[in-house]
Order: sequence, then structure tokens, then C-alpha cells
Amino acid sequence: MRGAAVPEILTARRAQADPPVSEYAEGLVRGVVEHWREINERIGRHAEGWSLERMPPVDRNILRIAVLELLWRPDVPPRVVIDEAVELAKNLSTDRSPMFVNGLLGSLVDAGTVPVTAEQTAAGQVPAAGEVSVAGRPAPPGPDAGPGREA
Repeated sequence: MRGAAVPEILTARRAQADPPVSEYAEGLVRGVVEHWREINERIGRHAEGWSLERMPPVDRNILRIAVLELLWRPDVPPRVVIDEAVELAKNLSTDRSPMFVNGLLGSLVDAGTVPVTAEQTAAGQVPAAGEVSVAGRPAPPGPDAGPGREA
């Protein structure tokens, strides 16, 4: 399947997957593909001098999914998106990745560009401005870093 278009890969995986690929997961993949350019631009804008190419692939893709959810899935509270992304980074990437993912997504929320409802704000589902600290955030681990290895 190498070199195939994402929709083709997704269709093939969905037909063969056991357990089946959930509709939500498929929607995330399709959403990232549809909004690819804007998602990458947003990540780049908040990565403070770090290009997408310098980030580990796992971090890039965790961020892409989280940015999709923050900007195009208003039914998912921002705090939940950030918490889940940080948890994925803890389990799948380098030791420094959770802090980097947390800081970048917090910066995006702090910028005021994430659509939130009054109900989400009232329920504490949106981090308050500055609640997610980006000061002193470490650089993303190098592209050769792997789980449990420092760059």
C-alpha cells in the first residue's frame, strides 16, 4: 500500500481490520487529510521556530489529530483533546514529547482561535489562558528519537 492515497488505504484497512476501524477514527483520518494544509500551518505557527520536519513523526501526527479536534470537532472539549494528546505522547513517543505536545496545544487554545461553547467554559472543559504553561517548553525531541530515548 506504500504510495497509495489515504482514502484507498483507509478503505482497505477498514475492510480487513479486526476489530473494525471505528467511524470516529475514520472521521479523524479523513478530517486530517481534508484540512492538512491548515492543520500543518497552525502547528508550525505555534511550534515557535520548530519545523514539522524536525518533530518526531509520532508527535506530528498526535498534534495533527488534536488540532483537527480542537478546530473542527467542537463537540470534544479542548481540555479532553489536550489530555488525550498528552497521554498518547506519554505512551507512544519520547520522554519530552508530552510536555511539548501540551505546550503547543495550550498555545493554540491561549491564542483564542479554538471555538468553544459557553457551556464548555462554564464546565471547566477549556483551559484558562496561561493555564497550560508554554514558558520554558523544551524543544521537540529530534527526529531520530524513539520511545524512551532522549534526542
